Amino acid sequence: MTQGPAQLSAPEALGRIRMAVQSGDLAGARRIAEDARRDHPSDAALADAAGDLALKSGDAGAAATHFAAACSLAPGVLDYVLNHAIALQRLARHRDVVALLAQHEKAGRSVARYGSVRALSHRSLGEPAEAAHWYDAVLAREPRHPRALHGRARVAIERGESDAVARFDAAIAVTQGDADLWLGKAQALEVAGDIDGARAIAEQLCAQAPGFIAALSFLSGMRLAAGETDFAAPFREASAKAPQDRNIASAHAEALSGLDHASEAASIAAAARTRFPNEAHFALLEAVHAGSAGDLERAEAVFASLSPSTPGLAVHEARHRIRTGEYDRANALLTEAIASEPWDITAWSLRGIVWRVLGDAESLERAAWLHEQSGLIQMRPLSGRDGLIDDAIAELRALHAGSAMPLGQSLRGGTQTRGILFHRTEPLLAELHEAIRVTLEEYRADLPPSDPSHPLLRLRDAPWRLAGSWSVRLTGGGDHHTAHIHPQGVLSSALYLVVPDEASGPNRQGWLEVGRPKSDLGLGLEPVKSIEPKPGHLALFPSTAYHGTTPFASAERMTVAFDVVT
Repeated sequence: MTQGPAQLSAPEALGRIRMAVQSGDLAGARRIAEDARRDHPSDAALADAAGDLALKSGDAGAAATHFAAACSLAPGVLDYVLNHAIALQRLARHRDVVALLAQHEKAGRSVARYGSVRALSHRSLGEPAEAAHWYDAVLAREPRHPRALHGRARVAIERGESDAVARFDAAIAVTQGDADLWLGKAQALEVAGDIDGARAIAEQLCAQAPGFIAALSFLSGMRLAAGETDFAAPFREASAKAPQDRNIASAHAEALSGLDHASEAASIAAAARTRFPNEAHFALLEAVHAGSAGDLERAEAVFASLSPSTPGLAVHEARHRIRTGEYDRANALLTEAIASEPWDITAWSLRGIVWRVLGDAESLERAAWLHEQSGLIQMRPLSGRDGLIDDAIAELRALHAGSAMPLGQSLRGGTQTRGILFHRTEPLLAELHEAIRVTLEEYRADLPPSDPSHPLLRLRDAPWRLAGSWSVRLTGGGDHHTAHIHPQGVLSSALYLVVPDEASGPNRQGWLEVGRPKSDLGLGLEPVKSIEPKPGHLALFPSTAYHGTTPFASAERMTVAFDVVT
């Protein structure tokens, strides 16, 4: 009778795991850990070791399972709890992280690692005040804690705190070689009005680290704000220095296409397709941008070369089929895309357009169900005290004085505030935020009944929260928003603060158009609803509806907008 290998004790297994890791055999170490866990299911240290190895291997799901077991087996060990929290963060389960850590706050409040982990999840959840609290708690105990210094500096920018530059300087003093810290300092300098200092750092970062996409985007945005025609030059220069970095080409094409340079974006994608022939992503980008530029023959040829399994193909090809008038085919592709991703906002927005252009009774009924039910598109007076709108206008004009037209957004002319508006610390903005939340609940009360098959109404009774928030100031001369959607939200908005006099005239200048598709689709469809802007009123509509503004000739138009998510 053949005898199998002797079972390792838990300490022996841990020793073998350490030896395998030291020799660089991560996969072998993981096999030892998995075997040992089966042999010793009640050993918390082995469960923690298995979780650590899974996390290092990129398997956050398995890591979370192992760490949860370690916590269950040894509920008093804070390190196991923190390891579990980190695995949950890798899975973007930040609400679960906060709930887990709240149970261990008494033991953790004096532990720097606890505060750092908790702060990161609060920040990821859009809770900057809570993140600041926990980063400050860490720094009170360890003033030179690198992650806390960096995170707190980032929160300072997000909240509009005046000491953001000093906070980045403090973080850089501890970690001088961190490029992301230097970019943060450049961003803080720009917000503080030191444009030359910000640009000098950005240019140095791009020269030294051509693959640093965030720095390339920041410098390109600064060049755009300065009125430079060749605003995307940093991407071209970086690609010349690092021709094998595929991420540069992708970001370059995106930067160009976001500001109506679709033909140039297609050329960038085509060149990258030659350099990276095995990357279907660049062929898809070329087809997408060629179609946006109106070169349908070129787009057709590239789409025909793509495998049906190419990620994202169905939605992008559906858009192309709309342009070529093949509406039934577009409808079939969108049905396929929604079967795979049931609540994809882009797919639903295109589906609504296809239903309208198909024109038969059933399709028109579906289009009306998606966007034209009573209550889906509303214009409501903002619930708030008298004088709130005037105070908000004064506050926001000061912010717009240091803002610029953003890179890759729908804005054409004018300025948009940086970051997330309602993360800032000004009390007036908190008051405005609360007034919007009250008005949102009034909007909800007037919605049609809950409908589990509708992209918005399925969430009619779910908790809502604001994700992005920003203010836009247009100043005439043709300034406007091109038709667009917000694919990260379920409900979109426009709160009108200042409205041009022309809005009340017969030409409907500066009006909000809901449901008019992008012009590059070539359809000529009218909007589902045109809304005359009124100061102190909030327009709310499903995020699946394209929306934009008509140009106006003079004066000022100022709004606050946000996305609602669940």
